[in-house]
Amino acid sequence: MEWFIIGAVVVILFLIIISNIAVVQQSRAYVIERLGAFQAVWGVGLHFKIPFIDRIARRVSLKEQVLDYPPQPVITKDNVTMQIDTVVYFQITDPKLYTYGVEMPMAAMETLTATTLRNIIGDLELDQTLTSRDIINTKMRAILDEATDPWGIKVNRVELKNILPPQDIQSSMEKQMKAERDRRQAILQAEGQKKSAILIAEGERESAILRADAEKQAAILRAEAEKQAAILKADGEAQAIRTVQQAMADSMAMLNEKAPNDQVIKLKSIEAMEKVADGKATKIIIPSQMQGIVGLANGLVEGVKE
Repeated sequence: MEWFIIGAVVVILFLIIISNIAVVQQSRAYVIERLGAFQAVWGVGLHFKIPFIDRIARRVSLKEQVLDYPPQPVITKDNVTMQIDTVVYFQITDPKLYTYGVEMPMAAMETLTATTLRNIIGDLELDQTLTSRDIINTKMRAILDEATDPWGIKVNRVELKNILPPQDIQSSMEKQMKAERDRRQAILQAEGQKKSAILIAEGERESAILRADAEKQAAILRAEAEKQAAILKADGEAQAIRTVQQAMADSMAMLNEKAPNDQVIKLKSIEAMEKVADGKATKIIIPSQMQGIVGLANGLVEGVKE
């Protein structure tokens, strides 16, 4: 019987020792009280508490946590009531303050978030509320972080999840957005027509310029051709005159050498004219003094025929 009692006592002592050994996991902390007063904060590792004297007052998670609050009714500066739900990202940095700083920390944070949101939205109009989410988030995070610091809580981020205006306001906003889209469409269409007209006008102007340039080049080419023709014509006439003069000079030389009579001179002049006519010149210019010679030649020919 005594051995049974001793064994039972040993087993009870073993169970008591085992039950008073605690292993703190990563990213967690235990707040320990001794005889009802704060004793210590256990971190990661193996710990032993004194039986019946020490107790674990609270097990605290040091991970970042998320609180998604239901939609809260708020009133804007221009008296528009809307529903806004908020998401808060926070982290416990001091387990002791978190345990003894405030009763029911999560409920306290929810109430503080709702009142802060109402205060900020109350200073903004509807349009500002819808377009200033970043400003509202920044203000709320700063206010909540400062207010929860004595509780051992650090607020990392605050996000406005949804902003729901009343149904009539939503209908008005949809009509306004539709009107704005129609206005932008009309502007874009007018811009397109304007650009199209500009392109057509530019094309016509360039076409007219090209036609004028073509006509100019054609006129220049025609003038050049007429100039070259006139030059060739003048060259031919000059060549004909030089040929006649050379023939007359040759005839005079022969007259000086052989002293022929007038009829021989006239015949030589006619032969010179025939040579000129066989050349490339298209026009023959007969000096006035040659006209009598030609008439005399014609008379000689008629006399020969008789």
